Amino acid sequence: MLWSSALALFSTLLLARPAIAANATDWSTRSIYQLITDRFATTNDAALPCDTVARRYCGGSWKGIINHLDYIQHMGFDAVWISPVSTNIDNATAAQGEAFHGYWTKDLTTLNSHFGQPEDLKALADALHKRGMYLMLDVVVNHMASPTMPPNFTDFYHPFTDESFFHRQCFVGQSLDQNVIEQCWLGDETLPLPDLNTDNSTVADMLHTFIHDLVKNYTVDGLRIDTVKHINKDFWPAWVEAAGVFTMGEVLINDTDYAAPFTGVIDAILDYPTYFPLVQAFVSPDGKFSTPVQILQKSQQTYKNGLFRTGSFVENHDQARFPSMTKDVGRVRNAMTFPFLHDGIPITYYGVCFRSSTERPHRARDESGQEQGYQGGQDPFNREALWFAAYQQDKPLVQHYKTLNLARKEAITGTPSFLTTPMKFLAVEDNSLAISKPPMLGLLTNIGSDTSQSVTWTVPALYSPNEVLLDILTCSKVTTDAQGGVTVQSMYGMPQVLMPASSISKNGGLCPGAATGTTREKNVAQRGVRVQSSSWMLPVVGALLLEVARRSGLF
Repeated sequence: MLWSSALALFSTLLLARPAIAANATDWSTRSIYQLITDRFATTNDAALPCDTVARRYCGGSWKGIINHLDYIQHMGFDAVWISPVSTNIDNATAAQGEAFHGYWTKDLTTLNSHFGQPEDLKALADALHKRGMYLMLDVVVNHMASPTMPPNFTDFYHPFTDESFFHRQCFVGQSLDQNVIEQCWLGDETLPLPDLNTDNSTVADMLHTFIHDLVKNYTVDGLRIDTVKHINKDFWPAWVEAAGVFTMGEVLINDTDYAAPFTGVIDAILDYPTYFPLVQAFVSPDGKFSTPVQILQKSQQTYKNGLFRTGSFVENHDQARFPSMTKDVGRVRNAMTFPFLHDGIPITYYGVCFRSSTERPHRARDESGQEQGYQGGQDPFNREALWFAAYQQDKPLVQHYKTLNLARKEAITGTPSFLTTPMKFLAVEDNSLAISKPPMLGLLTNIGSDTSQSVTWTVPALYSPNEVLLDILTCSKVTTDAQGGVTVQSMYGMPQVLMPASSISKNGGLCPGAATGTTREKNVAQRGVRVQSSSWMLPVVGALLLEVARRSGLF
């Protein structure tokens, strides 16, 4: 009887254990695949029509994502960022279409039925976790959306059912005044986005409850936060604490000094200050790498944690796809390689591809960007349906991403300091750049593949003398000189990522036959096991023992 009671108590405590949240350190090892839920996959793989220009719902769903996790994981991504999940306005606007993207919130307390039912979102989280992958939700905290002007504040927004919960109407427009940015509305007369008054304690409490419940109910691992700069910085620490998971915010600005303070109130930000000059450097041989390098070095010095944990990207749902700016194979591959050399977390936006108009024998005929056949420019053209590409895995850049993800995992597993060593910029020229992030050495250029021009990278001693390095993208060998330095010439304007052959495990799948590193067990994330702490067991076992002793009359 005593032991049955004790076991019953143990079972109760076991079921009551807290959820184990993924923190910033956990996320630093991840590689994120960003998708738009409505455009990634349909529930039954039906090839539903989807007119990108019309800005209407096309039928993508959470079940559709589950059905194609093999495709995402095949490329080596171990975290998936999906669209906001809350109920949006259903009314189609003449100018901006429907809320298929998820950013026009009407009700924070319910889910967007266009994407599925609550059990579908839970199933997606479970499916990801069984694979050792993380779920990142996009969330909108700053505002709601209205199909009319003036908005209907009576029983339309939930849980915000009173006009006093919102700032008075005025539009941000192009204002640079921070008070206007924080207290006025985004949108315009045709689609106003009423701004929540987060200085109101009742509003703040409701937002805390919302995010706590969302994370808990759907076992969310991380959050991407929309429009962070439009809310007072003092609001964020308590909200982040209520969320209890890793947070990465959108601070859409081309200014490191402006962005830096936000790294002190949330876990990380998207690296927008680097994005703008970086794209300009890669998109044309007229670009100069010195500008983004200066921004990167400043960010390393001014952000709370340097560039560690920031989100590195070259395109997303708000920015034009990189291949819409250049059709050159070499420039696209160089740009897509950069985030994997960055100190932060690489983020890849679903889709992109292009076909080169001038083929050469050394290049595949159908060269892909991220990672299928899409080249869309600005919204709405960059929000295409992926099912028309049939999730092909034989595209050249599908393999490119798979290789980069493998290399980054090898670096993390074999060189633990990889995640804490800031990248260094060497041999910086107008058309070329070397990035050292041991054990990786990235050699990047913007000269392009359709040119007779070449560049040469000369990098001083970084490795051991006469050490064999492998370009992980081609598995070709480079041997260091007597001082451990390298001199490497470009090949058709393609990027090169060098790693010591001895740092790459023989059984890791990277450059088989050339890698000479020690055979080692794959890390937990690669095995598909979700890391969870067992520290919660200590108080459980302690309580069990104390209860057994008490019932035995020992005290």
